[in-house]
Amino acid sequence: MVYEDRNPGDYITPLVIDGLEGRVLHLPAPKKYKDTEVLLIYGHHSDLERWWGLAQVINRYGAVTMPDLPGFGGMTPLSKIGMKPSLDNIADYLASFVKMRYKRKRFVIVGISFGFLVATRMLQRNPELIKKVEFLVSAAGFAHHDDFLFTPRRHRIYTRGSRIIRLPVVSTVFRYTALLPPVLRLAYGRTHNAKHKFHGVDEVRFKKLMDREIELWHNNETRTHWHTTVEMLTVDNCQVKVDLPVWHVYSPHDNYFNNDVVEQHYRVIFSDYNKVAVPTLRHVPNVLATAEESEVLVPPKLRQAFLKSKQR
Repeated sequence: MVYEDRNPGDYITPLVIDGLEGRVLHLPAPKKYKDTEVLLIYGHHSDLERWWGLAQVINRYGAVTMPDLPGFGGMTPLSKIGMKPSLDNIADYLASFVKMRYKRKRFVIVGISFGFLVATRMLQRNPELIKKVEFLVSAAGFAHHDDFLFTPRRHRIYTRGSRIIRLPVVSTVFRYTALLPPVLRLAYGRTHNAKHKFHGVDEVRFKKLMDREIELWHNNETRTHWHTTVEMLTVDNCQVKVDLPVWHVYSPHDNYFNNDVVEQHYRVIFSDYNKVAVPTLRHVPNVLATAEESEVLVPPKLRQAFLKSKQR
């Protein structure tokens, strides 16, 4: 498909909610899909521009609204209003946004990785919102700490390390030492998970990707990043059922999750499960992905689900 050359800044406006200041991106629906509303929730290490390409793809099938999450994308972190940057508190913030934005409308939720975790927890803590949702889309999402592919030893190291770095003083020191641009340029590409991101990338592309990665490391509040990392590595979202169907869009080559285990957990939580494997070699498209490159996350079967949603 050919996409219009649009500027994301033209669709981004300020967002102030519950004492937190951030931004929200909204793309109006095409005329023939004016009744379809999609709430797009980005994942870890993200901002609105990071997922501009995917927002454009989904916009072909309805209106797209993507809000910042507290502590991500430059939004005020929850600690500034005396709250922990926990999964529960981020989910409650998202519930407040949904109640404000979708007072009389039904909508589809598309959650990307950590964003799907937040969406699930929001619905579990606010079951009255379930009736407003058409269906859920998990784009490389997960539900339980056992979904990770890490070895037990690596999982323990990541969890213990994240618990230390999330401490207020330690996170500040980490921000002004390990996250300095020269340090990131030297070391980040050599880390275990980043190697997968940069595999096969030439020198010019590597520099552009690294520049964007550094922006994201600085746009996301350090304590929030590591607190939510601990939450992801220890989460169990299987305790409360959600009476909604889920579409799970995933890569068979995902370097983070065992999708067979993810499926088992989703079948425990949701009332119906549909899966679509997509031909990508990474967890999700890279941080510079265009609309054309992001289109892989909206495969034909999912497009049909959007079209059927419009008809109801």
